[in-house]
Amino acid sequence: MPAGDAMRTRYTPDDLLGLPDGKSYELVNGELLERHGGARYSLVGGEVFLRLFAYCENRALGLVWPSDNGYECFPHAPNTVRKPRVSFIRADRMTEDRIPNGWVTIPPDLAVEVVTPDDMAEQLEAKVADYRRVNVPLIWVIYPDQRKVRIFRHNGPITDLHEDDELSGEDVIPGFRCRLRDILPTPPESAEDHDPAAGPNASDPA
Repeated sequence: MPAGDAMRTRYTPDDLLGLPDGKSYELVNGELLERHGGARYSLVGGEVFLRLFAYCENRALGLVWPSDNGYECFPHAPNTVRKPRVSFIRADRMTEDRIPNGWVTIPPDLAVEVVTPDDMAEQLEAKVADYRRVNVPLIWVIYPDQRKVRIFRHNGPITDLHEDDELSGEDVIPGFRCRLRDILPTPPESAEDHDPAAGPNASDPA
């Protein structure tokens, strides 16, 4: 944790850019929020990124970012930078020659989150609420341990999909489809590796 955090130091988005370990944090109302990881969950994010990147690159649909890109686009929450595991912005909203040196200041068209056992429910709910407040059209919240995804749509229904269902880019990334099972890691072989009854700390955001 950066020096001064114990004294509740307030940070700005520019401060976050300059921190040596800034990739490990988001910024929420000026406070650093540690991001949780782990190999299984990183793999899921990587699978989503690679599939979306290849699809969108081949069709010039827009820009796809991995987890170190952040969004400073929340007028209701000053000094906030959110970092989706994967994000996408359509080509008609941003092209490569308009990519900023710092954080992106417009909302993504797709935000993808991958939930780990260490993610707290209230923090996940707040993050999804921030995305929805700035009208992100499509949000995928993937729960690898529960082998499902919760989908949020701007002015649309919230739906749950399970591992044999298919993720769709809908009208945000037209034509993109991927079976959820194909981006999830192989389930642990024994109950000692994972106890499904315990579940992650982060429950489904409503």
